[in-house]
Amino acid sequence: MKRIAVIGAGNIGAAMIGGILKSGVADREHVMATEASTERAEEIASRFSIPVRVGQNREAARWADVVILAVKPGTAPQVLEEMRDELRPEQILISLAAAVPIALIEKLLGKPMPIFRAMPNIPVVVDEGATAVACNGAVTPDQRRLVEEIFRAVGYVVFVEEELMHAVTALSGSGPAYVYMVIEALIDGGLKMGLSREVATRLTEQTVLGAAKLVRETGLHPAILKDQVITPGGVTISAIHELEKHGLRSMLISAIETATQQSRRLTESITARALSKSS
Repeated sequence: MKRIAVIGAGNIGAAMIGGILKSGVADREHVMATEASTERAEEIASRFSIPVRVGQNREAARWADVVILAVKPGTAPQVLEEMRDELRPEQILISLAAAVPIALIEKLLGKPMPIFRAMPNIPVVVDEGATAVACNGAVTPDQRRLVEEIFRAVGYVVFVEEELMHAVTALSGSGPAYVYMVIEALIDGGLKMGLSREVATRLTEQTVLGAAKLVRETGLHPAILKDQVITPGGVTISAIHELEKHGLRSMLISAIETATQQSRRLTESITARALSKSS
């Protein structure tokens, strides 16, 4: 059983700890975390019964076999440089810092080691996350299987080429926010038509959950499932006509395109700042 250190126990980091423990990837004796806030460290230690150190990133990196970097992108270069001397070629480094490329991580570390770059989304908190993972050439098949097992503990995982991580960030990383907007609008529509907030909320959340589950379990294209709901001259086709008039699909496609471009810009900015500080 590998020793796993989670550097940064925010929402995503805490979710990873919970999934790792619940799935049996590691037990409490083989998991530790670090936090910048004493209050947050005490909260995570109490919730998971694991050691959580305040500001001891170097010590955690020295102890671990697998280091999960779960800090904000702007902080990641500084934390990587802080841990650099403690990281070893036989360890696994998993970065969850959006927009921080593997090439920058390798340059900051200045040593060869297996590096994974992962983009989990917020539903990992309820073990229903969608995570895409890219890796460098130092990764072995066994290490890839271990990392896949770690992320399977909190939802679905897929491996992609790193150049696609910008699109992943825009689609599944930011995607929950788009869905929450749709959920909010559906609830408001129910309120406008006279439903109580509780009834509108319960019906909407179950509708979205059930629709997503049907796509996953049937394997059918969403267009086919949509057509199964439509009857000629009925209520649904009238609503879809209205959505098409206002360009719902075009807006969502454009949102992902815009977010992808912003992810690229953030990567360029983070890389430039990190390299200027390290030079």
